Amino acid sequence: MATKLLLTFVVCRLISTVGLAIDNYGAGHPVRRIDQGVFNGELSYDTSDIEKVSVDFGLLNEAKPLGVLHPGSTNDIASLLKTANINGFSVSARGHGHSINGQAHATNGVVIEMSGSKGNQFRSNLGSLPALGYENTFLLGGRNSKSNDSKRIPYVDVWGGELWIDVLKWTLGFGLSPKSWTDYLYLSVGGTLSNAGISGQAFNHGPQISNVFELDVVTGKGELVTCSKKKNSELFNGVLGGLGQFGIITRARIALEPAPQRVRWIRVLYSNFSTFTNDQEYLISLHGKPSSEKFDYVEGFVIVDEGLINNWRSSFFSPKNPVKISSINGSDGGVLYCLEITRNYDDSTANSIDQEIEALLEKLDFIPSSVFTTDLPYVDFLDRVHKAELKLRSKGLWEVPHPWLNLLVPKSRIADFDKGVFKGILGNKTSGPILIYPMNKNKWDDQSSVVTPNEDIFYLVGLLRSALDSGEETQKLDYLKDQNRQILKFCDESGIRVKRYLPGYKTQDEWKAHFGDRWGQFLKRKNEFDPMRILATGQHIFKPSFDSVSSFR
Repeated sequence: MATKLLLTFVVCRLISTVGLAIDNYGAGHPVRRIDQGVFNGELSYDTSDIEKVSVDFGLLNEAKPLGVLHPGSTNDIASLLKTANINGFSVSARGHGHSINGQAHATNGVVIEMSGSKGNQFRSNLGSLPALGYENTFLLGGRNSKSNDSKRIPYVDVWGGELWIDVLKWTLGFGLSPKSWTDYLYLSVGGTLSNAGISGQAFNHGPQISNVFELDVVTGKGELVTCSKKKNSELFNGVLGGLGQFGIITRARIALEPAPQRVRWIRVLYSNFSTFTNDQEYLISLHGKPSSEKFDYVEGFVIVDEGLINNWRSSFFSPKNPVKISSINGSDGGVLYCLEITRNYDDSTANSIDQEIEALLEKLDFIPSSVFTTDLPYVDFLDRVHKAELKLRSKGLWEVPHPWLNLLVPKSRIADFDKGVFKGILGNKTSGPILIYPMNKNKWDDQSSVVTPNEDIFYLVGLLRSALDSGEETQKLDYLKDQNRQILKFCDESGIRVKRYLPGYKTQDEWKAHFGDRWGQFLKRKNEFDPMRILATGQHIFKPSFDSVSSFR
């Protein structure tokens, strides 16, 4: 009874402060009604809204907030955060709900639906967004960008809750496109910029956080701040890759480039891991070459004997004619590795594309009989995973638990990782794709909050498995979670200094180990921009200062 009374008191306190009227409707059942003079949008206590934001894509955690804000303006977000500081409740921003470890949860707090359908009213309230412009700059890029040549680069200003697929569609109308992507486009701009945003273009352009000119951020104190490399740079650097700990991105100025019309998409296979990684590393070393002398996208994935070369991530091959590993000469019944590469082109370069690709392929050492090629519009390539999503949804195979594990592995230990994990712990079955591709560290800005291995080249290894209750041991959730623990234990005991991407740590000691010698800077930024520690508590980095349990120091 005491707990119920306390919770009722906290809820009423929250409601009264943000200007809500309370009508009594039966004993203990207040009807909450928003005062439209406070918010342009809606602060909802509807059960369906709360249930929706209580789970995420991982389906591994559940946490119910007290309410859900569908913002109608940036001022709504600022007002909510100021109220949260005064009254003591947590706030998290939620994009399209694709967190995998409850990162966007706000237990007994408020979740801001940045990308929800009700939030689409922001378009009219924010006026000219999205909007195109040009930036005269030489600052864009990674840590080693030292050019003194100022370039006039086009950009687009977008709402932080905008989905990348909508940004793409809008900019294509002007013949332009963002430079760097994630494999899946139904993610929010603010969400990916709060992590890093990586895909096969990162070797060339860097992650998405290396392709941002300017941000509008509502800090944890409820202050709206415009920031960039030159203005309020500490906030700018902190928010990029900052896991939502310092503020909520409400506007992002994204760098653009002329958009190609079509993509030549190629897959080749390897039976030898060192040969595979040597070729990948050679290809990413070409990042400074003219476009005719390099590929535009370099990724790869691991295939076990029973799998198909095609997988849920793409529609590379026709479903009517799947290509099995056993059909490829060179397979010894073990693991194969697939290099995935693309070249962008348009009408002006169509005549030379075949010759240029052939020249690049001649320098690679893949299995000769394993070249598979397809050709498709640029937007279809970028949106390839969504098409696979629709197929899985139709079969009830999308909304299942996703115990994903994403690791950044230093180049010097990637062969040890292959031996211990791909050829060891995983066995001969998987329940989802396993990505592996290298990135150039000099394309990452080391002033951001992201932590990467301390080597010039490191690999993204993404174990994107789905737990299906099909009765097969390797597909069950507990089995996959245990396998993830085995992989992390193997790396720790073998001295492979991996860094987790999209991490889901549960204790601050784990987070301190993750950040290493950069923990002090991260803590300083937290104290400056969110001193009450109300933001993104689902990350389990800090406890709110109003928590009954003593806060982390």
